[in-house]
Amino acid sequence: MMRQCKGWRYGLQFLVLLGFLRTAAQKLPTRDEGLFQMQIRDKSIFHDSSVLPDGAEISGYIFRDTHKRYYFVVEEDNTPLSVTVTPCDAPLEWTLTLQELPEEASGEASGQPEPLDQQKQQVTADEGTELFAYKGNDVESYVATSAPSGLYQLELLSTEKDSNFKVYASTTPESDQPYPELPYDSRVDVTSLGRTTVTLAWKPTPTGFLMGQPVQYCVVINKEHNFKSMCAAEAKMGADDAFMFAPKPGRDFSPFDFTHFGFVPPGKDRGPTSNRISRAYPAKAKTSDIHKLCIGNKNIFTVSDLKPDTQYYFDVFAVNSATNTSTAYVGTFARTKEEARQKTAELKDGKVSDVFVKRKGSKFLRFAPVSSHQRVTLFVHACLDAVQVQVRRDGKLLLSQNVEGVRQFQLRGKPKAKYLMRLRGSRKGASTLKVLATTRAGGKQPFPSLPEDTRIKAFDKLRTCSSVTVAWLGTQERNKYCVYRKEVADDYGEEQRRREQNRCAGPETRRKSEKVLCKYFHSPNLQKAVTTETVSGLEPGKSYLLDVYVVAHSGHSVKYQSKLVKTRKYC
Repeated sequence: MMRQCKGWRYGLQFLVLLGFLRTAAQKLPTRDEGLFQMQIRDKSIFHDSSVLPDGAEISGYIFRDTHKRYYFVVEEDNTPLSVTVTPCDAPLEWTLTLQELPEEASGEASGQPEPLDQQKQQVTADEGTELFAYKGNDVESYVATSAPSGLYQLELLSTEKDSNFKVYASTTPESDQPYPELPYDSRVDVTSLGRTTVTLAWKPTPTGFLMGQPVQYCVVINKEHNFKSMCAAEAKMGADDAFMFAPKPGRDFSPFDFTHFGFVPPGKDRGPTSNRISRAYPAKAKTSDIHKLCIGNKNIFTVSDLKPDTQYYFDVFAVNSATNTSTAYVGTFARTKEEARQKTAELKDGKVSDVFVKRKGSKFLRFAPVSSHQRVTLFVHACLDAVQVQVRRDGKLLLSQNVEGVRQFQLRGKPKAKYLMRLRGSRKGASTLKVLATTRAGGKQPFPSLPEDTRIKAFDKLRTCSSVTVAWLGTQERNKYCVYRKEVADDYGEEQRRREQNRCAGPETRRKSEKVLCKYFHSPNLQKAVTTETVSGLEPGKSYLLDVYVVAHSGHSVKYQSKLVKTRKYC
């Protein structure tokens, strides 16, 4: 007798199946392999059906405290049998029972099935033989090398909550090999650990290189716990999930760097999704702080851009790209190393300190006045790019601002208080600063006073072949202003000027030949605090960079924003 075929016709329903049980002489149809392969890829064929397909994994959904039953037939005795249940969202209780085929079925049968109600009553009345029972959230299987013929019933129950699950049943488990096989050592090892990186390694599945099946690996990272199946991880991420882009060769992909790890920016359309994972598509950013990405067939992977001193859980799944079935390795967890402790520099009352901050780096400064005080005056001079300044008094945040140029802050004091300042560099480049903190009231300030607008204005109508006229704003405080010029190439651009814009570099760094003049200026009326100067002795058709330095009585200077000018070529 021919073995039971693996492909059920898509119109097969519970009524027809029980009709076959009542007419054993009526044989199941032989399998059309092409049709079977097409049908098992179409989940709609078996969706919400009580019939389990032979040799294909199905996905199901069960409501809490509601029994769900599936049936399938083993027609011949001594048939291999394998049934695998994968819980996703919650633990499941499931039982596999056997109903014997009716003995009165013979070749003389009419071939007409009994009414459906009578058949259901017969199955319900005969509880059958319990073959296997399990309760939990592990991926569990029932395997028999020689199963008897009969009607098999799989009954599932979820007592905690509504849940997703997967079921696989086969009468040819040896040839099917539905799930990738794990190596003898299926642990995921942590081979390298840093403050923001963790390197994982695992032994490859023999399914790929021994059996020639298309297998790739998917890594899941989260902060809560390990997952026993990819189904459970996907349920946690949400039903509308897709795989991320696989990293390019030579560059591991970081799921925590949201600027480049495959998530679609808000407002943009997602790419198409697919049940197969031979290609990967970007996924929306999730709020559940769990991330999954598929990395091809390599078995060493570095996760980067993690948070220091944070525990993460890592799971690896071997995935059959043709069937989308997966097997979980034994996951692991690791805590990233603590952030390197920053050395804290001490600020002395009334003394200027020079500070260098790396690109995107941080520096900490501590100010502890020796006497009681009512206020602290803080001066910050950002020489290059803007920096973020945070000040805490005994742990309480007093100030958090971005500083560009020279800024002065008044902080309320407190007896025996200690101040901690954090300077954070920008993304553009390194920063150099001059910082001063003092509790002394009155007296001359170390830095010159500046207007809100530190630009230099050039008058185009007053431009000649040998001179240009410029103007800049002053303050009510009498300061010394020095003007310098430098000839530059015609293609001198904004980016080059920005790189050379060190506002802490004073006139002492300039050549004597570049000096135009120095003069004192102030105005009691801020509306009239503007001065002009004509720079002469220039060559026709040439470009020049003009700088104005304002110098305080203490000698500290601040440079205005440089101005690029060009003389007329013909006059």
